[in-house]
Amino acid sequence: MIRATKVLGQHRFKEAAADTVVLDFDDRHRRRMAMTGTRGLEFLLDLENAIALRGGDALVLEDGRLVEVVAAPEPLAEIRGSDPHHLIRVAWHLGNRHLPTQIMPKGLRIRRDHVIEAMVKGLGARVIEIEAPFDPEGGAYAEHAHADARAHGHTGHDHAHSHAHDHGHHHGHDHDRGHEHDHHHDEHCEHAHHHHDHSHAHDHK
Repeated sequence: MIRATKVLGQHRFKEAAADTVVLDFDDRHRRRMAMTGTRGLEFLLDLENAIALRGGDALVLEDGRLVEVVAAPEPLAEIRGSDPHHLIRVAWHLGNRHLPTQIMPKGLRIRRDHVIEAMVKGLGARVIEIEAPFDPEGGAYAEHAHADARAHGHTGHDHAHSHAHDHGHHHGHDHDRGHEHDHHHDEHCEHAHHHHDHSHAHDHK
């Protein structure tokens, strides 16, 4: 079986792809996995290290052909806040739980999770149920969180998804980088206070 050993980042290729694979969030975080494209091309994903694939990336086969990666629609919860500051506060709570989160211009998207949805509603946020490709923020923090969740068996609810592939997809990647910067800044500040309060409580027991 032919192998795919390299990845080209989003839209960094001009030639037409030989085939397309439609993958959900879990299957876009693999190092080695047998795959079949929508046109029937069978190949083995065989990367040196696990890479977080995103919609619009391309897998490079040993013979030079490309297979385009498409993010499959999944059941998601879109979280809306009353204002940007409120949304940043909610984002901090999601980050504190190492929850993969997609940052949108007017909200945050997570995979459906009734416990987390109840938590953010308790924080005053609004939750909208949608179906869309899930493309959370990447980087070392998100990669570590995903691996950590797998290692501790925290992804049970993550696998309650359908593999039905809707090919009426799109490649929209709306990320508000301004919100992302504010989120990280706020996260570090509040995280420091969180640990301070925790140790303080123990001192008085």
